Amino acid sequence: MPKIQRTFAILAISLFAAASVSGQAAHSFPFRATNYDVEVFLHPEDQTIQGQAKVDFVADQVAKTVLVELHQDLHVTAVKMNGQPLTYARDNNAPLLLTVALPGTVSPGTRVTLAFEYSGPVSSEEDSPTRGVRFASVEKTNAYLLLPARWFPLTNYPSNRYTGKFNLIVPSGFTVAGTGKSDPPATQPGIGLGSPTQASYVFHCDQPAPNGSFVAGSLQMTAAPTEGYQFSFYTPASQVPTVSSYAASLAQIMGYFADTFGTLNGPQGPIPSLAIAQLPDGTLGGYSAPGVLMISAREWTPKSNDRLLSQLAAGQWWGDRVLPATAGDVWVTDGMSRYAEAMYAEQSGGVGQLNKALEDYAVGALMFEDAAPISQADHIGAYSDPYYSIVYDKGAMVFHMLRAELGDEAFTNLLKEFYRQHAGKTATIDSFEKMTKAPPMKPGEPPVNLLSFYSQWLNSTGVPEFTLQYIVYRTPKGFQINGTVKQPLDTFRMPVQVKVDTEGNPETKTILVTGTSSQFKVETFGRPKPNGITIDPNNNLLKSSPRLRVRATISRGEALATLGKYYEAIQEYQRALDVQPTNSLAHFRMAEAMFYQKNYQAAANAFRAALGGDLDPKWTEVWAHVYMGKIYDILGQRERAVNEYNRAQHLKDDTAGAQAEAARYIKTPYNPDATSQAQSNQNNAAQPTVTASGNAAQVPAAAAQAADPANKEPTLKKRTESN
Repeated sequence: MPKIQRTFAILAISLFAAASVSGQAAHSFPFRATNYDVEVFLHPEDQTIQGQAKVDFVADQVAKTVLVELHQDLHVTAVKMNGQPLTYARDNNAPLLLTVALPGTVSPGTRVTLAFEYSGPVSSEEDSPTRGVRFASVEKTNAYLLLPARWFPLTNYPSNRYTGKFNLIVPSGFTVAGTGKSDPPATQPGIGLGSPTQASYVFHCDQPAPNGSFVAGSLQMTAAPTEGYQFSFYTPASQVPTVSSYAASLAQIMGYFADTFGTLNGPQGPIPSLAIAQLPDGTLGGYSAPGVLMISAREWTPKSNDRLLSQLAAGQWWGDRVLPATAGDVWVTDGMSRYAEAMYAEQSGGVGQLNKALEDYAVGALMFEDAAPISQADHIGAYSDPYYSIVYDKGAMVFHMLRAELGDEAFTNLLKEFYRQHAGKTATIDSFEKMTKAPPMKPGEPPVNLLSFYSQWLNSTGVPEFTLQYIVYRTPKGFQINGTVKQPLDTFRMPVQVKVDTEGNPETKTILVTGTSSQFKVETFGRPKPNGITIDPNNNLLKSSPRLRVRATISRGEALATLGKYYEAIQEYQRALDVQPTNSLAHFRMAEAMFYQKNYQAAANAFRAALGGDLDPKWTEVWAHVYMGKIYDILGQRERAVNEYNRAQHLKDDTAGAQAEAARYIKTPYNPDATSQAQSNQNNAAQPTVTASGNAAQVPAAAAQAADPANKEPTLKKRTESN
């Protein structure tokens, strides 16, 4: 493994360990929840919830205790069985776990019903089931309760299915959207004398599924029927004009996935309806739950973000109809939904868009690749940066590499058959492996060894970085290239394509790369061009390179900066600059972090360095001038500030509204205090970041989603207490 990758690994392990303190460690649940009757009051005034959950369980083994997961900040006041109180306790070593003692031992198949009463806050990032990721929040103007928050007692997450009824009681100005079919809201008096009225939203979840994710706020429902589907959008009134764009894109996406994977059927037939709701900022960029797609405000652009939209839509197949059997099997669902995003990008935009997605995945995979193998995802906090890197990005690349090994037709047939057999059930990595059949050996090419493939990419860490040495000989029939492919992984074994560009037609040969060094020979008729030999010319393999490592390092810095860890982010940007001193993006991000640290002189120097660098991506130039103008305004040098804004306007680059930003501050000097207050008043309205490639990034930043960069602001939003 190259030295720089070992440096990444040290930081990756430390970060992922912190992210998974209360992550997905495997537990044995003696009972499985089968049905819920949940009533929860949202209290925005003190940012808490108060819940009652009546839960039906069935015993899966001989047991005398019921084990559930419940957000550690929720205080349990009572657990009852048939009206009689039971003894319960939190696990001191794993406070997410709550154990309830039954009156006696029960046998497998026994059904019991318990009633839980609890209350408390659920918004803490530090106490979240995945530290640093906010799965639930209750604010004065909005709220969301996502299933991973464990805001009601859960068993066997993320593999369990259950029916239920959820009654959410919210301030009267809130509209609620989420899993299940809802009744019309009912008005009821507030609790306490003089309290404002409240609204009761009841959702019926009649089909067994991972139900229980909701969003509430000042949302307006807009029906958007399309051919074959009935979409219902829940957005702020200002976003209603965007609904038609999202509905049109989503209809095409759903149709493509239905053709590719199979009809999205429930137990009683096709599922034509889908809700799409806007999430407040401060949580995941997007979340897919049964029958509902949730998209963060920062990702809700005037033109639909088809990359994110397709990933979330694919979650209806891979993550709802097919569930992972354990937290260690999420590659078959989350990894597949991420790769489905690339498949649709290819379908709608051609090979160029596919390659763009694959490069994003490669960068994301390199960020935390050494933290754990894909098959050990149960040791990583769900939706943490390492999780996105390993399960989503590396996982998507593994599916693409498998497609390259099997061929398009065999790969698509595999997905259809796997979905057919597992829809409505759970799936394991092992079951997917067993269904995969190696393609027939092609003449002149090494055989595909799928056992080695899965061992390398699912059960091991490490990414190859290929180097090439060769000599060209003249022969009576043309030319012969004798070469050696080297890479650092001792156990690596895969067929790899080598392409030789010649003065005539190019020659491509597949060779078997085994271990750290493999020799090959390629014969050509035309003379090979200088530097014309390429390994993996179609980018079908996950591999490292100096350029990709630099991009991954910058992305790691972006992930830290979005958490407000600017000092650590600057260290990552410096590592990138140590490898590539002219990288404008690294200089820009470093300057940006220094700007938020109020180290304006150092920020100005770094912005100047960005302007003197490679200007890749191009938007670094216009935004460097805008930021320089802001710095001069802060320092009271108005004439120099206006000069910088004018330079930005002369570039005519309007990435993320740069021209409007420059025009705004030409008229009125930039005031950081006024800007911070305006952001707070807007409740952190959508101001997304972009990754090194200019693609919209989720929080965590490791999960990069593609979009039109012209609609994305290439700056990190300064964190406040509300995000």
